[in-house]
Amino acid sequence: MIPGIIPFVIHSLILLQALHQAKALHRKLIPTNEHQDTHLRLPENGDRRDSGRPLDPELNVFFHYNTLKPGTRIAVYYQTNNPSTTPRLLPREEADSIPFTSTKLPDLLRLFGFPAGSKQAVAMKSTLHHCEHPALRGETKFCATSLESMLDSVQAIFGKNSRFRVLTTNRLSGPLPPLQNYTVSEQPNEIRAAKMLGCHKLPYPYAVFYCHGQAGDRKLYRVLLDGDSGGRVDAVAICHMDTSQWDPDHVAFEVMRSSPGESPVCHFFPPDNLVWIAGP
Repeated sequence: MIPGIIPFVIHSLILLQALHQAKALHRKLIPTNEHQDTHLRLPENGDRRDSGRPLDPELNVFFHYNTLKPGTRIAVYYQTNNPSTTPRLLPREEADSIPFTSTKLPDLLRLFGFPAGSKQAVAMKSTLHHCEHPALRGETKFCATSLESMLDSVQAIFGKNSRFRVLTTNRLSGPLPPLQNYTVSEQPNEIRAAKMLGCHKLPYPYAVFYCHGQAGDRKLYRVLLDGDSGGRVDAVAICHMDTSQWDPDHVAFEVMRSSPGESPVCHFFPPDNLVWIAGP
């Protein structure tokens, strides 16, 4: 156990609201409003700005680098989930006792009581696909089904004796409508970190985090946002400065009306995402 890891564990436990009990697995449904990992690619039938149809509100997390300054207004989507219905991370022993592979999907659907072809079944299949898909060039990735496995993987990637901490987007005041305009109220604070991993929650009967880090030039920020309709957010944002090697079908290019290498791509992390950074 690395020095200072206990506070990190406690902080993560508080964020994730305690460990799930196995008996609850059979009673929980995957919330149908849990969005899939749009950070990666556009969904096959997703909304595209050039299609004439409205942009999916959940894609309002991307923004241009030159807008990251005080006084700029940015439309941002923040979904507030009900803690009583949000799937939680399992203890490692319980998570490891449940197969996590697409080859066992029929058995998993029977275990959780989801009919083949249902929204829940489609979501589970998509999550398993994301986790089993090979890493992109220069990418480090893993999927975590327990807090212990997440910490072990982060430790292995950052280095055996490295210190690390977790960052999250936090609501500071007021209720937040899902989508509204926010004003950058102060100069964003750049967070320098030698290594970082972003962990995005994927839809599944229990909590699964898709964690990845990409080699290349990137900048991490804390940004204070004041909502037009109320509410204040201490947001974590990242800007990828070189996108020349990105997939042209990456959702960010559709949202920002740009193309690989044309300009940096920035996005805010949703409140249920975790950002691990190496360093003090």
